Amino acid sequence: MNEQTPTVVLVHGAFADSSSWNGVVERLQSHDYSVVAAANPLRGLTSDAEYVRQLVASIEGPVVLVGHSYGGAVISNAADGLDNVKALVFVAAFMPEKGESALDIAGMFPGSTLGEALRPVPITLPDDSQTVDLYIDKSRFPHQFAADLPQETAAIMAATQRPVTNAALAEPAFAAAWKEIPSWVLVATEDLNIPPQTQTFMAERADATSVSVAASHAVSVSRPVDVARLINEAAQAIT
Repeated sequence: MNEQTPTVVLVHGAFADSSSWNGVVERLQSHDYSVVAAANPLRGLTSDAEYVRQLVASIEGPVVLVGHSYGGAVISNAADGLDNVKALVFVAAFMPEKGESALDIAGMFPGSTLGEALRPVPITLPDDSQTVDLYIDKSRFPHQFAADLPQETAAIMAATQRPVTNAALAEPAFAAAWKEIPSWVLVATEDLNIPPQTQTFMAERADATSVSVAASHAVSVSRPVDVARLINEAAQAIT
């Protein structure tokens, strides 16, 4: 890899953490990519996007920005106006139009069973305001999120899942960077969180390069080779 090889920044979504990218990171690093797996706060779309934006802005040279699930909405907002972001990769992810929320998109087409699997937990924020943290019920997590993974692996992911606030999923996007930045999409055809029809609709709307993989929503864990391959394709296209 030469000095112009982009840094790959990976942004996880709801009900996951940065370790969900471990298999992808291993494969990218084996090809000499510099990789950063960001810790997405999952507190609010605007604040989450600003957090990722500042991280990406601190990186010298070109960046391929990758988002999974709700992380797709985050990267599409974070990349707006960032000159060093040269490609966006959406992995079983939301690609909202300006003014759309993740919840808006989730209801576009039938097929998601996420709502009935959620366990809401009311919380009080440091400013004494009230919100709700959303978890996937542990007993339902393996089937809902990670049906193509061993039960033992899915159970660990269920125990370590990071909650997202309901407000984050309901907050409208303030930008749609996929309109200006070349984009690649991986559609997970067995996804029960974001229906494949929805993922395909967003990819076509964005005129993105798209591939389909027979995988659950946890595709970055179950099919890291396919995810890394698509990221590498995006990186090669911009160098």
